[in-house]
Amino acid sequence: MEAYALHMAMAALVGASFVAVSAYYMHRKTLNQLLEFAKSVEKDRENGVTDDEEDEKNVLEDEKRFNNKKYVEKRKNRRKGGGLIGYYRRVSNSLPDVTKINGGGDEKLVNGGRLDMIDDRIPPGLSRLRKLPEAHEFKMFKVRLKYELSGQPLGKVNSTKSVRPASPKSPVASASAFESVEGSDDEDLTDNSKLNSSYLLANGDAGAESIFQTVPNHMNAVVEQNPIPAASMIRSHSVSGDLHGVQPDPIAADILRKEPEHESFMRLKITPNEVPSPDEVEVYQVLQQCLEMRERYLFREEVAPWEKEVITDPSTPKPNPNPFSYSPEGKTDHHFQMEDGVVHVYANKDSTEELFPVADATTFFTDLHRVLKIIAAGNVRTLCHHRLNLLEQKFNLHLMLNADREFLAQKSAPHRDFYNVRKVDTHVHHSACMNQKHLLRFIKSKLRKEPDEVVIFRDGTYLTLREVFESLDLTGYDLNVDLLDVHADKSTFHRFDKFNLKYNPCGQSRLREIFLKQDNLIQGRFLGELTKQVFSDLGASKYQMAEYRISIYGRKQSEWDQLASWIVNNDLYSENVVWLIQLPRLYNIYKEMGIVKSFQNMLDNIFLPLFEVTVDPDSHPQLHVFLKQVVGLDLVDDESKPERRPTKHMPTPEEWTNVFNPAFSYYIYYCYANLYTLNKVLRESKGMTTIKFRPHCGEAGDIDHLAATFITCHNIAHGINLRKSPVLQYLYYLAQVGLAMSPLSNNSLFLDYHRNPFPTFFLRGLNVSLSTDDPLQIHLTKEPLVEEYSIAASVWKLSACDLCEIARNSVYQSGFSHALKSHWIGKSYYLRGPDGNDIHKTNVPHIRVEFRDTIWREEMQQVYIGRAKIPEEVEK
Repeated sequence: MEAYALHMAMAALVGASFVAVSAYYMHRKTLNQLLEFAKSVEKDRENGVTDDEEDEKNVLEDEKRFNNKKYVEKRKNRRKGGGLIGYYRRVSNSLPDVTKINGGGDEKLVNGGRLDMIDDRIPPGLSRLRKLPEAHEFKMFKVRLKYELSGQPLGKVNSTKSVRPASPKSPVASASAFESVEGSDDEDLTDNSKLNSSYLLANGDAGAESIFQTVPNHMNAVVEQNPIPAASMIRSHSVSGDLHGVQPDPIAADILRKEPEHESFMRLKITPNEVPSPDEVEVYQVLQQCLEMRERYLFREEVAPWEKEVITDPSTPKPNPNPFSYSPEGKTDHHFQMEDGVVHVYANKDSTEELFPVADATTFFTDLHRVLKIIAAGNVRTLCHHRLNLLEQKFNLHLMLNADREFLAQKSAPHRDFYNVRKVDTHVHHSACMNQKHLLRFIKSKLRKEPDEVVIFRDGTYLTLREVFESLDLTGYDLNVDLLDVHADKSTFHRFDKFNLKYNPCGQSRLREIFLKQDNLIQGRFLGELTKQVFSDLGASKYQMAEYRISIYGRKQSEWDQLASWIVNNDLYSENVVWLIQLPRLYNIYKEMGIVKSFQNMLDNIFLPLFEVTVDPDSHPQLHVFLKQVVGLDLVDDESKPERRPTKHMPTPEEWTNVFNPAFSYYIYYCYANLYTLNKVLRESKGMTTIKFRPHCGEAGDIDHLAATFITCHNIAHGINLRKSPVLQYLYYLAQVGLAMSPLSNNSLFLDYHRNPFPTFFLRGLNVSLSTDDPLQIHLTKEPLVEEYSIAASVWKLSACDLCEIARNSVYQSGFSHALKSHWIGKSYYLRGPDGNDIHKTNVPHIRVEFRDTIWREEMQQVYIGRAKIPEEVEK
C-alpha cells in the first residue's frame, strides 16, 4: 500500500509540473504577440498612418474582395447547404428550418455584387430585414474596439461621427445619460444622411410606405402616413435664460416649439376587393332595414341647433342672471286629447286632421318583432361578430402604429390635459348625487343648528329633528359613515331591492323622507340646501358637469307643479347642471295600493300636464320655466324582473287593469309616442326646448329591451347586455347610439368589474361615456366622476388620449345647449371627423378622431355596399 501511494504522489507531481511548464510557455507566447502588436502600432504612428485611414483601407479591401466574382464563387463552394449569409449556418433543433421550407437557400448577387437572399425566402406578410450597410457596420465595430482597448470614452473623440437612430417615441435622437449633449465635441447625433432610407423606415422616421408586403387575397391592407394640417394657434417659447445654467431638454424643447397637431401618422386602410357573397348581401340588406327603421321612428329636429344659433364669439357664454324669470306667453289654438294611451294633437277644436301622427302600437310591436327575428338569425350573428372583431383589431393596430404620435400631439396642445377638459356625468340620480361623507356632515350640521325644526308627521304627531333622533336612540356624536349604512356592499349584488334600501340613512325611511325627498313637511328645504352644496362643488371644479335625474311617479298630475315649485323656490340653478325626468316603472305597486285604476291613469298623470303647459304656458308658469332646464326623459327600475314579451296586438292602456306590471317595451312605446308628439307638434314649432328619450336599458333582463330602445331612443344608460347580442351591438355602433355606462355601479349590482364590456365597446368604437349613477352608494371621494375615470384608467390601462375621447363623447351625449358645447369642445363640434375637433379644447388628437371617423364611414359603406349617404354633420 505504501508503494502504491508513493507512485500516485510521484505521478501527480510530474503532471502538475508539466501543466505549469505549459502555462509558462503559453503566457510567454501571448506576451510576445502583444509586444509585437504594440511595436507595429507605434511604428504606424511614427509613419503618420492613422487608425481611421487604416480602417478605410481595410474597408476598401473588403469591398474589392466582395466585388470579386471569383472570390464569391469560392465562398459559395465552401459553404454547405446554401444557408444564410455568414461563415456558418446555425439551425435550431426545436424550430423548423425556414430556409429549407422556402426553397433550399438559393442566393443571388444584389447591391453591387453582395450576397443576399432572394425575396421568396421571406415568409408572406413580413417585411425585409432593415440594417446598416455591412461596410459601415465593419468600420464602426473596429472603431469601437480601438477605443475600448485604449480606455478612452467613445463620445470624446473628434475624429469619428457617432450615428444614433431616432427613437420612434421621441422627435429627436436619443442620448445617453452618461454623455453631455450640449458640451460634447460630437457632430450631429442624427446625421440621417449617413443612413439609408430602409433603415430610417424601420426606425419610424421615414416617409409613407406600407409596412405590410402581402395580405390574404380578399383584403388589401395599406398603411399610409398622412400629415395633419397645423392648428391655427402656434406656440412660441424661449429657451434662453434657464435658471442655474441648466440646458433645456432637447425632446421637451422640440415639443414646445412645434405646432400642435403638426404630425404625420400611419393610416390603416383595409377594404375588400371582392364582391360580397349573396349571403353577405342578404345580411347587409336586413341591417339596412334596421337602420332605416330607426330613422323612421327617431325624433329629429327640423332645424339643427347650430343652424338656429350661429356662434361667433368664442368666449365663455355669460350665465343667465335670472334663470327663473317668467314673461307671459300667449296660448295657441292647438287642441289635444288622449286616445288609446297616446295624445293626439289637432290645429284647433274643429279640426279633425291629426298633426304629425305617430306610429300606432300594433305597427311598433310588429317592427320590434321584425328586429328580434333579425338579431336571432345565425348568418346575421356570424357576420356581425366578425365585423366587431375586425373593428377591435383595427383599433389595436392603430394604437401600435400611432399611440406615440397621439401622445406627442397631446403634449403639443397648450394648457389642456385630462383634468381641464369638460366631462359630463351623463347618468346620475339626484337623490344620490352626494357622497356619504357629505350627507353625514349635512345631517350633523342640521342636528346641531336646527334641532327644534318640525320636520315630519308620524303616527298622528309632529316631530322635531331632535325628537326623531331621540326616537332612534341616536345623537349627533354617535353618527358615522358605517352607522349611516348607505354604501353598497356584497349584500346588494343581484339584489335590487336591497340596493334601494340603501337610500334610507341608518336604515330608516323617515330619515330619507326628511333629507332626501322634496315632497315632505318642510317642502324639501333640506334637500334643496344639500343640492346647492353639490352645485357649489361642481362650480368649483369648473370642468365637471352633471345631468341629474329627478322622479315623477305618475300617481297624480300635481307632481309636476310640486317639483317645479321646489326647483324655483329653492333657486336650484347651475350652469353646470341640467335635469332629466325619470319615471319609475311602478304601476303594479300603485294598482295594489289603489292609487290608479288602469295604466291609462298613470299616462294621464305623466303627460297631460306637459301638453297643457306647452299649449298654454300661463297655466303652469313655474313648470314652464323649469322645463327650460329639462333635456330628457328616463325610465328606471329593476330590469331583471321576469316579464312576458309583448305580442303584436296588446291591450290598450285603458284596458290594462290587472295588477301585473306591463313589459319594458310596453312602457317604451307609450313614453316614446307621447314624447314624440309633444316635441314634434308643439315644443319645436313654438321654439321651446325639446325633450329627448334616454331611458335606462340593458343593465339586466331580456335582450328585447335593447331592441326597443334601438328603434326609439337617442341614448341609453348602461347597455351592458349588448355583449350578449353581436347584432344589436353592431347596430348600436353603426347608429352611434350613446351609452352612458357605469362600471362601478354594475359591479355592485349585476356584473363584476373585470367582466364589464366597457373596454371592448370602447375599442370597437361604440359611442360610450363614463357616469357615476349613484355616488351616495358607490363612490368614496368628493369628485365621484373623476374617481370613475381613474379606476377605469387603472384597471383597463386607458391612456390620456382614451380618457379625453371618453370625456368628449360625454359632452356629445349630454343635453347641454349648443352655445355651451361650442365653448366646451369647439365651435365646429357638429361636423364629423377631424373638422369637428378642436384639440385645444378637447385634448383629443386629430389622429384619433380621423381614425374613428374613417373606420365608421368604411363600415357604413360596407353595410350599404358602397351606396351609403353620410351627412357631414352629426345627428341633430
